Amino acid sequence: MLPPQLQTDPAWSPPEQDVRPAYQPVEVRLDDSDGPDGSGDSGGSGGTDGWALGRINAWWHSPEGTPWCRLRLLGSTAAPVWRRYDPERILLLPTHGI
Repeated sequence: MLPPQLQTDPAWSPPEQDVRPAYQPVEVRLDDSDGPDGSGDSGGSGGTDGWALGRINAWWHSPEGTPWCRLRLLGSTAAPVWRRYDPERILLLPTHGI
């Protein structure tokens, strides 16, 4: 469930003092049920599942303890969006040591 503010204002951000900056490469699962912006539109054609590279640039935990990340897809001109972190849909990639 979205925080109440995100339900009415998609541009809402948590208080900056509660946000932890990050630089985390990720792969994001895209499908018809959940597009890159959380709108339900994957932006693709044909309804096939796919993965896109992206980057988490901040973390926030809701008052209930649910982790949220500010996510931007690489190559996208859209602004980063806050999404509830789901490890089945957002895979954290290594940043070093490969």
